[in-house]
Amino acid sequence: MANGNQQNQPIFILRDGTERFQGSRATKMNILAGKTLAETIRTTLGPKGMDKMLVDGMGDIVVSNDGATILGEMDITHPAAKMLVEVAKKQDDVVGDGTTTVVVLAGELLKKAEELFENGVHASTVLRGFTLALDKVIEILFGISIDANDKETLEKIAKTAMTGKGTDVAADELSDVIVEAVLRVENNGNVDKKDINIQRVNGGEISESEIIDGILIDKGRASPSMPEEINDAKIALLKYPIEHKDTNTDSKANFSSPEQLQMFLDSEEQELKNMVNNIVESGANVLFCQKGIDDVAMHYLAKNGIYAIKRVKKSDISRIAKATGAELVTDIKDLTSDKLGTAGHIFEKKIFDQKFTFVEECDNPKSCSIIVRGSTRHISSEIERALEDALGVVSATIEDEKVVIGGGSPEIEMAKQLKAYADTIGGREQLAIKAFAEALEIIPRTLAENAGLDAIDVLVDLRSAHETNPYMGIDVFTGEVVNMKDRGVIEPQRVKKQAILSAAEACEMILRIDDLVAAEGSLNKPNKAEGMDDPGNLPPMPPQGGMGGMGGMPPMM
Repeated sequence: MANGNQQNQPIFILRDGTERFQGSRATKMNILAGKTLAETIRTTLGPKGMDKMLVDGMGDIVVSNDGATILGEMDITHPAAKMLVEVAKKQDDVVGDGTTTVVVLAGELLKKAEELFENGVHASTVLRGFTLALDKVIEILFGISIDANDKETLEKIAKTAMTGKGTDVAADELSDVIVEAVLRVENNGNVDKKDINIQRVNGGEISESEIIDGILIDKGRASPSMPEEINDAKIALLKYPIEHKDTNTDSKANFSSPEQLQMFLDSEEQELKNMVNNIVESGANVLFCQKGIDDVAMHYLAKNGIYAIKRVKKSDISRIAKATGAELVTDIKDLTSDKLGTAGHIFEKKIFDQKFTFVEECDNPKSCSIIVRGSTRHISSEIERALEDALGVVSATIEDEKVVIGGGSPEIEMAKQLKAYADTIGGREQLAIKAFAEALEIIPRTLAENAGLDAIDVLVDLRSAHETNPYMGIDVFTGEVVNMKDRGVIEPQRVKKQAILSAAEACEMILRIDDLVAAEGSLNKPNKAEGMDDPGNLPPMPPQGGMGGMGGMPPMM
């Protein structure tokens, strides 16, 4: 009898309050999260995409239609949605553009997979079909790509990447700036975007943005008594504070007379003076310090005619070292003449209401800076994000020398050829391949919807046009289906390839999950949604189906 009672005794292996969702319920919840996130940012896609205003708990405002920025600012709580955000961040890191595309495509793939599940197709069959479709899509993408990396093509690519991101009034000027900057730092077909420094200046017109041949630092001299410019600069880079060494918080100093106090102060000043003497003896006349500089030290530096800047960012230090040949010194006693870098001209200049330091005529000119102008902080920030996207796509084109025509034409062509391929595949995998093809059409569909066009009519016209020309796309400004190659709408092959690969991989990862175990409070309670009579059957989502809002604003729809 006792043994029977022990066998019927429940065993708890999870902490009390832990939520667990299994089978189709977990799958539906994750798919719903992915679809909701995709719908959230879908309206930002394309030249006619709208902006999102995001407000954090401190009241700071971000206005943008850049997918990476929006996803980074949103306080997303759902684990499946967070996975898509990570995929978008990786897209941004790898190619610098296409973050909205990857999330929208992943959301549509999840939607198509859900439809197949409801029709009785098993998840493993869907995943096999998606894998076959992905391999074929990449093959088709390579087949419709074009070899190109001339300057005219690069300018078109930059212009395409920036269209609809607040740069339209100066698109030609900015595309010239971007291409010129990338070509300056290009080295044997490779581009390190870190060599291009973008500095924002609030005030002025967008068309006043310009490229600077050299390095631009958003700081002026540490002291106004220092020289405003240095010719034939000998540059020292220090990762060492020119300040008094911090004493322990428990330390005490007892002085029995004013003379002892004066001796202590004199010794501290002498210590700073010795540091400055080390810099002077090295032959340096310009100092970039990653740490702080004491006021007394600044006095002696100025007295010796040294141009100094304190608390320089690590990224700026790296650029200066690369451009001038200077070596970063961690101990001031190790600073010698052979560790100095050189530059022809270093000077301070005020642009609008901000002081900058220009480092020009460097030994290694493989670095440059771009000054971005905008009438307000929000405008200049959005222009900066647009330029960063353009830098990414132009760099990718130079490295790969492969481009595709834009305007939704590659997605329609890939969908067309993929549907034909599906007919050659037997079994239910054929259904998954066709679903993958239909999911690709979400990109031109979204471009049309965001432009206020009838998406069904546009898709019908595009499919018909692709029977004879693979480069036909939607001109969102006129609403016509035209040859986008002639219109100069071009995108890097790498952006498309990475977006499709990342979306498919994220979709596969989410669809493979059939069990979700969540700690207490990590998921919001279920809510009743349209089309669901029993709220208990709906996968738990934040209120109003949102992904979790930012502080100070309701959850996003």
